[in-house]
Amino acid sequence: MDGSYLNRLIESIDKELLSKLQLESIAPNDPVEVLHLPEPWQMIGAGNYAAVFSYPDYPSEVVKIYAPGRQGFEEELEVYRRLGSHPAFSECLYAGENFLVLKRLYGVTLYDCINQGVRIPVQVIRDIDRALDYARQRGLRPHDVHARNVMMDEGRGLVVDISDFLHEDACHKWDNLKRAYFWVYRPVMSPLRLRVPYKALDVVRKGYRFVSQRKRVVLAIGVSVAIALVTTPIYIHSRRANGCVRYFPDGSHKTLYGKDCQR
Repeated sequence: MDGSYLNRLIESIDKELLSKLQLESIAPNDPVEVLHLPEPWQMIGAGNYAAVFSYPDYPSEVVKIYAPGRQGFEEELEVYRRLGSHPAFSECLYAGENFLVLKRLYGVTLYDCINQGVRIPVQVIRDIDRALDYARQRGLRPHDVHARNVMMDEGRGLVVDISDFLHEDACHKWDNLKRAYFWVYRPVMSPLRLRVPYKALDVVRKGYRFVSQRKRVVLAIGVSVAIALVTTPIYIHSRRANGCVRYFPDGSHKTLYGKDCQR
């Protein structure tokens, strides 16, 4: 990156963003809140510790700013230092006082893919697996890797949030998400291009959290069953709205429409 380009971005951050931005952390377990954001800055997203912003003149970079009183800045900076450059991760281009300038990753989260009925190829899962293995080789412990923290861009997998990769405790979210992918998503949801409403996804997410706090042994099964229970009515409703499915003795089936459905 050209030094003058980065210097202009940093100057814009200091003069236009940091001096006017009002960012607060109301509750530790809820996303931070942006009370005022100067134009033309745009908010991309917000987590429990920080919010991420972009500027139209700098489409390849984002600025991650930690809310006052929230910890984790130094830890995230160390994670980026260890990761260095890798195609599945962002990079830290500059570190200021409580903010980071990061390489922007474009794509759709797997969470949104399930909502929109966008097919997630196996290559995406493999890319993320390899990226997490790379992080482990760098002395990190991937933590809190779930459908909202990983993305797909042109059929390749990306890891968006690495802020908790220094945590020592074990985290099984990614392993369980892979089980749900191979047990439920790939054989059932992907071929049918099911679109799952966000409210239904929240039911699955909360059910996952409930089970994970109790018995990890039944975690994957619980998540899979929850997804199946949520998506099956959606599928049936979709078929009824557009036609009906006729099953034949040999196990094959065909979608019928209009009067054919009444026979």
